[in-house]
Amino acid sequence: MIRSIIAFSLIVLLTNCSISQKDTSSTIGNRNKAQVKAFFSALENENIDGLVKLFSEDAKHINPYSSGLFLEGANGKEGIRNYWTPVFGNFDGMKFPIEELYAMEDPSIVFVKYKGEIKLKNDAGVYQNNYYSTFKFDDQGFITEYVEIFNPIVAARGFGMIDQIK
Repeated sequence: MIRSIIAFSLIVLLTNCSISQKDTSSTIGNRNKAQVKAFFSALENENIDGLVKLFSEDAKHINPYSSGLFLEGANGKEGIRNYWTPVFGNFDGMKFPIEELYAMEDPSIVFVKYKGEIKLKNDAGVYQNNYYSTFKFDDQGFITEYVEIFNPIVAARGFGMIDQIK
C-alpha cells in the first residue's frame, strides 16, 4: 500500500513538472511570437523607435543573401536604427503579411514565413518578395538575432539592379 502511494505521488509529481515545463515553454514561445508581430507592426507603421526597442543592446541583424546589392545586416541597437531609418523614406508604405509563425522546440527561437509588399515611390509599382526569417530572443524577450532570407534575384529585378548582382 505504501509503495502504491509513493508510486502514485511520483507519477503526479513528474506529470506536474512536465506540464509546468510545457506551460513555461508555451508562454515564452507566445511572448516571442508577439514580439515578432510587434516587429512587423513597427515596420509597417514606420516606427523606428518602437522597432529598435524590440532588440537587445548587442543584437544582430543578418542578411545572408544580400548578394553585394544590399546591406549584409547591422549590429547593436544603433546599427539597427541606422539600417532601418533610411528604408522608410525610400517607399510609400510597406506591408508584411505573415503566412506562418512558429515558436520552435526551443521557444527562444521563432520562425516566420511572410511576404513583402512594398509600394515604390512615384507610382512606380509594388515590389513583392517572399521572406523567411528566424528571430532569437533573450530571457527578457528582446531580439538578439534577426536573420532575413529573401530571393536576391527578385529583389534586384524589383529595384532595377539585376546587372549589379555579384
